[in-house]
Amino acid sequence: MSSDVFWSALALVLVIEGAMPFLSPGTWRKGFIQLLQLRDGQLRFFGLCSILLGVLLLWVAN
Repeated sequence: MSSDVFWSALALVLVIEGAMPFLSPGTWRKGFIQLLQLRDGQLRFFGLCSILLGVLLLWVAN
């Protein structure tokens, strides 16, 4: 992987992550508060699902 691809991917992640707080800060805040109320196991499950989905998308894209 070239460094240009890495930095482009990182920039895209930042754009996507910043869209919700920019467009709807109240909704984002409520969702974040709900995330803070989840147990560690639940957060780990969602993190694992996110990782697996990302790996699957990378595999399909290549």
